[in-house]
Amino acid sequence: MESVFEIIAEPNRRAILSLLVSSEQSVGEIERRLRMPQPAVSKHLRVLREAGFVESTVDAQRRLYRLKPEPFQEVDAWLAQFRRFWSAHVDALERHLDRMDQPAPTKRTATKKKKEY
Repeated sequence: MESVFEIIAEPNRRAILSLLVSSEQSVGEIERRLRMPQPAVSKHLRVLREAGFVESTVDAQRRLYRLKPEPFQEVDAWLAQFRRFWSAHVDALERHLDRMDQPAPTKRTATKKKKEY
């Protein structure tokens, strides 16, 4: 069996997973939205289902697919060890952007006012 990372490394599977993030989809809907042939969609959905990424339910004559969270939790746990590397950079970027939003201090020049008599 392929590892979680080998499964999500395939671009078409990632595209299918991205579609399923927003809502459950039928094979036909996935075909149309990704412009992929039905056999290819079915093949990728089978791999995703066997790996536990998706599950399906039958609705009349359609099979609807939706995401299952468990494999993503495994990926998230693995990525957790690397978050500290990019969190510091994201925090630094946020501080930099905050400084850019602040108006620049204006320099006041000392001018002598002439008194008119």
